[in-house]
Order: sequence, then structure tokens, then C-alpha cells
Amino acid sequence: MKKILITGGAGFIGSAVVRQFINETDCSVVNVDKLTYAGNLQSLVSVSDNPRYRFEQVDICDATEVARVFREHQPDAVMHLAAESHVDRSISGPADFIQTNIVGTYTLLEAARGYWNGLDAARKAAFRFHHISTDEVYGSLNEGGFFTEETAYEPNSPYSASKASSDHLVRAWHHTYGLPVVTTNCSNNYGPYHFPEKLIPLVILNAVNGKSLPIYGKGDNIRDWLYVDDHARALRMVLEHGKLGETYNIGGWNEKTNLEVVQSICTILDELHPQGAPHSKLISYVQDRPGHDRRYAIDASKIARDLGWKPQETFESGLRKTVEWYLQHTGWVQGVTSGDYQNWMQKNYTDRSVV
Repeated sequence: MKKILITGGAGFIGSAVVRQFINETDCSVVNVDKLTYAGNLQSLVSVSDNPRYRFEQVDICDATEVARVFREHQPDAVMHLAAESHVDRSISGPADFIQTNIVGTYTLLEAARGYWNGLDAARKAAFRFHHISTDEVYGSLNEGGFFTEETAYEPNSPYSASKASSDHLVRAWHHTYGLPVVTTNCSNNYGPYHFPEKLIPLVILNAVNGKSLPIYGKGDNIRDWLYVDDHARALRMVLEHGKLGETYNIGGWNEKTNLEVVQSICTILDELHPQGAPHSKLISYVQDRPGHDRRYAIDASKIARDLGWKPQETFESGLRKTVEWYLQHTGWVQGVTSGDYQNWMQKNYTDRSVV
């Protein structure tokens, strides 16, 4: 039975990966998370009592604690998802992004390298360090073309610059020290348990509560959307079968303007939550944010060709599932929007290491 160390496992994508490993495999998981505002252990209640799950509240910038986690848990692989990830927050306060995404990745790489060097030959050959990144490192596209694994990096926000830096560190640790790594860059994720500062959950919750639905600029910025469980399946496949030193782009083949996304949510809510319909009357336009990239679109041909992965959800099916989930999980939503989830975690997870 393999043991997977997952950083950022209490976050949106990380928690989806943890739940899949526990529910669909016989692997054990060590979840390492600092529990910043976006880390929510309530997203893992369904697996938290499983004997194959462990939680460690650790900052990946803390070299001593990270080394202890490797020493005590002896993982067979690392999936590095811990990151500050909100572009708007990176613009107003970039320091946390530099610290976590760059310094934290360096600290984790060094701990992994020291641990990996001490393994016996068989375990050393089987070990993997999987770095999970974003398509935002590639910058902005015009109307034509797609991001491929060979696209030059041109990050335009403090967030994307910090993630580009972390990607380069991972590549360097592979080429300089031989650390066995794989990297993935994904498009915009959406789905259950998404922190409501992001576009799709924000629009759902605002619309249900009759609040304004703010859209930057004209709403014509384009993103490729990927359902989070599809992403989690892709990450597991890359960890298991990806070629060392390679990068795999993961996308949903779902290009939508921001306005199209908001209008689609309104249409679903008009059916499922008819109070206040038509919800589109709540749409408003606000000043565009600085450095707002025009278009992201991923060419996911390589992972489809080499590993046989493709998304199971269309944007329409995934979005409906997402809206339904938020309407059905008002307790989770209330805990996040009120901040009570932080009090709950403090009450229930007072120890550094929790079974």
C-alpha cells in the first residue's frame, strides 16, 4: 500500500484529491496543510476517521517540521498542491504568495531531496515528487492558439509569477539533483467545496441571496474550465504513470467568457431556485483588475495521448452538479461565509498531528 504525502490537502483541489485516494484506492494519505483562511477540514469530514488518513498542521516554509513529517511518515510520493492561489489577493498583498509559493516549494524540495537520498534503492527508484501548477504561468492568449507544454512562460500577476518560479525550482531540482519529478499545469477548476471568493461559487451564493453579480470589465475574458474531480483523476494518473521530468497540461476543453459562465449559472438557478428569477438581472459590471489576462486555453492533447486521460464532465454537466451541491450544502456554505469553520477546526483539531 502506497503512502502519499499531499500538501494543501485541506484546500479546494487538494481535498478532492484526498477524498479520491481514500474512497477509490487502498493508498494511505498524509495531509499537510497550514490551514490558512482557504484551508477547510470540514471538506474532509467524510474521510477524516479513515485509518488510512492522517492530518498534519504544518507550514511548508518550516524546514524543521517538514523534515519531521518526511521522517515520521515515510511517504512513497509527494503531491505538492499547497499554494496561495487568488489573483486579486496577490495584487493587493504579494508577500504571502512569494513566501508560500516560492520559499515553501524550495523548502519542500530540499526536504524531499534529503529524504529521497536516504531511501533504499527500490524505494528511491519508485519515489515521485508531483508539482501541481497553473496555466496562468503562460501569460495571456489572443483569440487563436492554445497553451502547450512548450509554451514560453510569461506570467502577468504576482500569483502567476510566484507559481512560475516554483515550476522552475522543481525543474532545476530534477535536472541538478536527479529528484524524480513530474509537473502539471491546469486550467480553472470548479466544483464542490470551492471557497466562495472564486467566481463560480461567489456568483451562485450572491444570486441565491439576491446580491449583485460583479463581472470585471465587459465580461469577455476567456477561461478554460475543468471540473475538480476530473482534475483529481488526472493528477492521480500523472503521479502513477507520468514520465519523469515531463510536464502535462490538464484542461477541460471548455472555453467560456466570464459573462457566459455567469449567465449559465443564472439559467440553472432560474430552474433550481426560482425565487428571484431571472437571476441575470443581478449582473453588474465593475472596473477591470490590473493586468487581467485576456484568454487562457489549454491543449490537453499530450495527457490524452500519452496517459489516456480525458475529462468525464462537460461544462454543462459539471456546472449543474456544482450549483446543486451548493444549494444542498447550506451548512458548509454557512460555516465558510460566517468564518465558523475556523472555530470548528480549532475545537476539533487542537493537536499538531491528528489521526
